This record gives sequence, C-alpha cells and structure tokens, in this order.
Amino acid sequence: MEETLEVFGLTPTEAKVYLALINLGPSTAGILARKAGIHRRSAYDATDRLSEKGLVGYMVKNNKKYFEAVNPERLPELLQEKEQALRNILPSLKAKYHSSLEKQETLFFKGKGGLKTVFEDQLSTKKEILIMGASSLAQTILSYYFHWFNKRREQQRIPVKLLYNEKDRKKRNLKYAQIKYLPAQVQNLAAMNIYGDKVAIIHWSKERPFAIVIQDKEIANGYRTYFEFLWSNAKR
Repeated sequence: MEETLEVFGLTPTEAKVYLALINLGPSTAGILARKAGIHRRSAYDATDRLSEKGLVGYMVKNNKKYFEAVNPERLPELLQEKEQALRNILPSLKAKYHSSLEKQETLFFKGKGGLKTVFEDQLSTKKEILIMGASSLAQTILSYYFHWFNKRREQQRIPVKLLYNEKDRKKRNLKYAQIKYLPAQVQNLAAMNIYGDKVAIIHWSKERPFAIVIQDKEIANGYRTYFEFLWSNAKR
C-alpha cells in the first residue's frame, strides 16, 4: 500500500506516516514515529510536508500536538492537481522539445528498444514510408512488435512501399502497401526507411541491431529520388 501512495507524490516516509495515522487516529509525534518505525525528527518533517499537501492536520491538547490524517478522498485531488500542473507546463515543454529536435540532425539508436523507437517515429510522422532493402530479419528480430506496428499503420492508413531482395519473395498480406523485388545479388543487412524529412539507416543484426536516423529535408529527398529510380526498375 505504501508503494501505491507514492504514486500520489508521497515519499516512502510520508506514506509510512500517513498510513500510521490512518491506523492510529490522532497521535503524538513520538507514538507516530514508533508506529511508522522512523526517527521522531523524521516524523515531524513528514507531517509538515503532509500538512502542506493537505493530508494531515493537528490539534493541541494539554500542550501536546496531536496529528491526524485527513480523509483519503483528498488523494485523488492531489493527482488532479498534478495533472493540471503538468498541462500548464506541457506547451512550453513541447515547444522546447521540438526546438531542440530541429537542431539534432543525426541520432543513433541501439538494440531492439532503439529500433522500436525509430519505427514509432515513423508512425507519428504519419507520412508515406519508403523501405529500401527490406529484410526478413526484421520479422525475426522484432517479430511481435511488427504485428502491432502494421495494425496501427493500417488503422492510420499510412502507405508504405517496400523493396525486398528476390530471395525474400513470399506472399505478404499488408494493407496500404506496395511490394517490389530487387535482384538476388543486391543484398545488404542495412535497410533504409525514408519518411517525412528523415532517413533511418537500419542494420538488421540479431546480435547488435542499430539504426542511424538523419533528419535533413534535402538528404531525405535525395534518397527518395534514388528509391523511386530503383522502384521503377524493380519487379513485382
């Protein structure tokens, strides 16, 4: 239960103190500290912070301060306040993110997680994806992921053109997709995904897969022209 309370923004000590007060009812700092298993000074500090969050109040009896937990219904209000605070700063964060992103011309991604990030970026761009050197290794390395990737791509009706090697010829049931094949001798572990103003160079390796994403409109258009040349000469 302590871990759940931490979701609401409470520290581990604050969570212990709040739960102790729920169980004990109005208590002095000494009793509270013993029940929570913490130092008396820590109990005072925690109640001060919980008071600022509106989760603890106190009363004075016989010159002694008794702390008391506020109704737990206050907890959802804390989440709402955090969500509102996040919404307030979100436009500024997004503006700074996109501003810094525009400055980043080349990014490097490693491992399966990194490759998933690259493909998620392709979905978020919501523009046609051109894949040169499409490899069956992709299905092996990210087998479960590509099932859902294509589901979402199809839902968003994002078109894709794939240039496979002749050795990888087989029936593929993909919506909003066109497929052609390059000669068998044209084979490489590296594939190129062109989308928007980006080019992702992907090295499909079982041991060390990685991708390099270049964001540059002129470079992307250059690769797009090269892709269309190969496409016009490839076989269905």
